[in-house]
Amino acid sequence: MLLALAAGIVLEAGRPRSWRQLVRREFWRVLHIALTGSLVATCFLAVVGGLGMVYQALYWLRVAGQESAIGTVLVTILVRELAPVLVGVVLLGRAGSVTLSELGQLRNEQQARALQSRGLDPFLFLVMPRGVAFALASYTLGIVFVLTTLFVGFIAGSLLGVADMSIWSFLDNVLTAAARIDFVLFPAKMLVIGLMVAATVCLTVLAAAPGESPGSLMARGFMRGMLAVVLTSALFSLMA
Repeated sequence: MLLALAAGIVLEAGRPRSWRQLVRREFWRVLHIALTGSLVATCFLAVVGGLGMVYQALYWLRVAGQESAIGTVLVTILVRELAPVLVGVVLLGRAGSVTLSELGQLRNEQQARALQSRGLDPFLFLVMPRGVAFALASYTLGIVFVLTTLFVGFIAGSLLGVADMSIWSFLDNVLTAAARIDFVLFPAKMLVIGLMVAATVCLTVLAAAPGESPGSLMARGFMRGMLAVVLTSALFSLMA
């Protein structure tokens, strides 16, 4: 059901006739909520990651005399594994909880029937724009997380005398260590993780029993979303 819902979002998003004015308005609203609600938490985790991982990698690789391996270490750990999972969890916890609450309230108030009476497909108005918005927000937050982590870690290493190279040499080292497939898999992984988070949250609400409490929906949606994020990241990693 989850894969079918995600496929439906992708198919409908590719049809121009699906993007009516109200759908576009809902898309921009959800995208704004997803980005603004998750940006602070993403930057905070990026600062912690920069100090706890990038700086530590610079320090210990310098001790071992393997400074040239810094790019390989960061691409393998940060870009391929850590960033997608952490951004997915942040997006789920911040924007996903808002979506669960909104859709749960609309479901209890039977707003779907009101939309149908106005000639609007509830899937196109409630589900599809959230899937696209979450996918774009996940990709954007992933880029912010990686760049912030790298810059914070390098600045900390420079101030503490650990990094002997320039910022441009450091970034060139990271980019050189990335394989060509990384420039495809990373955007794809971030987009799919955002899509799966939205699809999981929407499916949790749509498949809920009548009168189910918001607390149980929130807990089930979070657990399902966590599982979707981890499995999606693992599947993409196996493809690398």
